Amino acid sequence: MPPVTKHLIIINVILWISTLLLGSGNIVDLDKYLGLHFWQGSDFHIHQLFTYMFMHDSSGFSTGITHIFFNMFSLWMFGVLLEKLMGSKRYLFFYLSCGLGAGLVQEMVWQFTWPSILASINNVSTSVINNAVATGELDGRFLNEFFNNLITVGASGAVFGILLAFGVLFPNMPLYIMFIPIPIKAKWAVIGYGLLELFFGMTGAMDNVAHFAHLGGMLFAAIILFYWKKKGFFDRYHEI
Repeated sequence: MPPVTKHLIIINVILWISTLLLGSGNIVDLDKYLGLHFWQGSDFHIHQLFTYMFMHDSSGFSTGITHIFFNMFSLWMFGVLLEKLMGSKRYLFFYLSCGLGAGLVQEMVWQFTWPSILASINNVSTSVINNAVATGELDGRFLNEFFNNLITVGASGAVFGILLAFGVLFPNMPLYIMFIPIPIKAKWAVIGYGLLELFFGMTGAMDNVAHFAHLGGMLFAAIILFYWKKKGFFDRYHEI
């Protein structure tokens, strides 16, 4: 396994285990300091735009192991070839940029949707929340506590960027996807994943998942790949 992919997996696993152990003993809540918070909350810090992508669900072992396993399995499956193709330094830059892009998109989504999230929690209409904000009726401490509860963790945004890069650079490589008995070309699998994420994000299905952050990772991946292609970095690879 090439070094960057290997060390990314190791760091993610170590931080996940540490979060479980330290949290279960009420020693320290690593999610509070390393997970990505909404920028309007007092718990937000700029470094979280990078650290959140090394954190995973720590609410329970069974849910957390599923979250980190699929992310790390995907990182291993697609990242090994990409790192060998791009080189370790360029690959690390690409991975971190996709994760950063996913975090920025998630912040933007929160900025536009937090009134509706708060409204759904309190079983009122979004217009009621907007009016309360406009008239100053919402207590600042209450809002700050609510903002601090908006948090996301996980490598999924960066991994979706890796997935898109794999589909672009190896479009015709066959992939076997669970529950589908026939291989699917990578380019069609990537398009399918992207459309599913857009559907889930627009409909609110699986609302505990940051679907638009996944799309943000893919968007930043597309921008970087387009720039590199214009610079001729991939010219010697026929599948581009």
